Amino acid sequence: MLEAIVEAWEFVVRHPELLAEWTTRHVWLVFVAGSIALILGLVVGIYISGRGRERLAETVLYLAEIMMTVPSLALFGLLMLVLAAMTLKSIGFLPAIIALVIYGQLPIIRNTYTAIRQVDLALIEVGRGMGMTERQILLRVKLPIALPVIMAGVRNSLMLLIGIATIAVFVGAGGLGTPIFRGLRNARMDLIIIGGVTVSLLALATDGVMALVQSTVTSKGLKKR
Repeated sequence: MLEAIVEAWEFVVRHPELLAEWTTRHVWLVFVAGSIALILGLVVGIYISGRGRERLAETVLYLAEIMMTVPSLALFGLLMLVLAAMTLKSIGFLPAIIALVIYGQLPIIRNTYTAIRQVDLALIEVGRGMGMTERQILLRVKLPIALPVIMAGVRNSLMLLIGIATIAVFVGAGGLGTPIFRGLRNARMDLIIIGGVTVSLLALATDGVMALVQSTVTSKGLKKR
């Protein structure tokens, strides 16, 4: 094992451009998919949290939970077939992004829905008493209070995406899955170590940054509570 670690370090020293390329591609995949998942998840979560939409919320959350149980390789393969049938590019960036967006939905939708539904009704009534419209109540009361929980969902979503993005190498999307599966195919423990360690460090760094963002956007009043 020690020998493999030494070989991994020597590989990084000799080929830093390869590690930079794999990492950059991985980060780009997660960034694009995470951004799309955030927008979709927020919109869906806010919509289903409205009054009288409890049945719709149950259905949406149930479908999102089902999608999380689909094996990533199976979903990638299915997307390739669907995109090919639609005469779209079935290998590379597109199927990887679609799959990652699907996997990133549940934590964001669930946390957004739960956080908004748990806002104190007394605070909402105070807003109505001040003459606020429903939109103003959403933007000035519900979302600021729900933001810490929503951000926790975003953090969980990004952690999932960083891990699942390693599988995207099977559809030609590249990323840090490249050294891992190249190492598995050629019995190269050094490449497996490089990919695994880099993914872990990327996940830790991302979680740390998101924790800082979550703390920054949380109001002082909520922090005290």
